[in-house]
Amino acid sequence: MGGAVRFNYGWLDYGDNPGADLELLRVDAKGSAGPAFFSLQYRWYDGFHAVHHAWAGWKLDDVSDVRVGIQQAPFGLLPYASQSFWFGSGYYLGIEDDYDLGVVWQRAEGPHQFHAGVFLADEYGTGARYDRYSFDVATTDDLPYRERERLNLRYENSRDWNGAELALGASLFSGKVENRIDGGKHGHDGAAVHAQWKRGGTTVQLQWARYRYRIPESRIAMSAFEFPFEIAAEADVPTFNVAYALPSSGWFDGITCYNNLSTTQPVGSDPGLRESWQNVTGCSFSKGPMFTYVDWIAGKNMWFVGGSGIGIEEPGSDRWRSRLNINLGFYF
Repeated sequence: MGGAVRFNYGWLDYGDNPGADLELLRVDAKGSAGPAFFSLQYRWYDGFHAVHHAWAGWKLDDVSDVRVGIQQAPFGLLPYASQSFWFGSGYYLGIEDDYDLGVVWQRAEGPHQFHAGVFLADEYGTGARYDRYSFDVATTDDLPYRERERLNLRYENSRDWNGAELALGASLFSGKVENRIDGGKHGHDGAAVHAQWKRGGTTVQLQWARYRYRIPESRIAMSAFEFPFEIAAEADVPTFNVAYALPSSGWFDGITCYNNLSTTQPVGSDPGLRESWQNVTGCSFSKGPMFTYVDWIAGKNMWFVGGSGIGIEEPGSDRWRSRLNINLGFYF
C-alpha cells in the first residue's frame, strides 16, 4: 500500500492567479502471488476523483507478461515524453501517459522491448464524463464522438553507443471513434518514431508523432480535469527534451533540471486551425519522501496556458503566455 499528498502553487501572467492549494490525494496498491500481480491507483483532486490505473497481470516467463485492465497505452517514449510536472503537448492530445481499458502483452529481452495492446475504449467507456486524469475524446454537442476499439504496437531497441545508452523505437496505433448521434464509426490512427540518449546525468529525448481522426470535421473535442476543449483532428507533434541530473550533494537527494519543448502542427490548410507551442523549463528536487517540481511554462495558442484549445484558431490566442507552477509532493 502507498499513497501521496501534493500541494500546488501557480502564478499566471495572463489571468487570475490560482495561488496555493491542496492539489492531490492518492492511494496506491500493488502485490503479487506466484506469476500473478496487480497494481491500482485512485486519485482525489479538487472537485472530482478519478481512477489512474487498475490492472492485473500474469507473468508468462522471465521476460514477458500480459496485463488486463485500465493501463497506460504503449505509444512513444515511455514512461513519458517529458521530465516536468506539466508533461509535453502529447499528454493533452491523448498520446502521452494515456490510460485506457484493454489488454497489453509486453516483452523485454536483451536490447529488445515489444508492446502489443488491444483497447476496448477509454477508461470509463464514455466521452460524456470529463472528470478524468488522462485525456480522451470528449462527447460534446458540436462534436459528439467517443473512443472505441484500438490496436497499439510498439518496439524499442536499446544499445551502447560511444559510451552512452541509446534507445531507438517506433510506435503505431489504429482504432475507431464513434459518433454518438448516428452510431457511425470513423478511423483514428497515429504513429511515432522516438529516440532517447543517456550519458552520465544527461538525457536527450526526441520524438515525432502524428495522429489523425478521420472525421468530417477539422476538429475533435478532448477532456480531462472536468474541462472539454477542441484540438486539430490531424496534426504532427514534434518533441525535443533535454535534462541533466546534478551529482548528489548537499541537502537534496537529487536535482534534475530540464527543458521540454513540443509543438502541435495541424495538417492541412483549414483556416480554423493554427499551430500551438509549449515550452517547460524547470527543475525537480527530491529528499526522502518529498518530490518537488518548479516549472516555468510558456505556451502559444496552447490549452492550459491561456489558449482555447490545441492546434485551433481562436481570437486572442496568438501571443505567448506564461505561468509559474510549483508542485510539492510527499510520496509514501
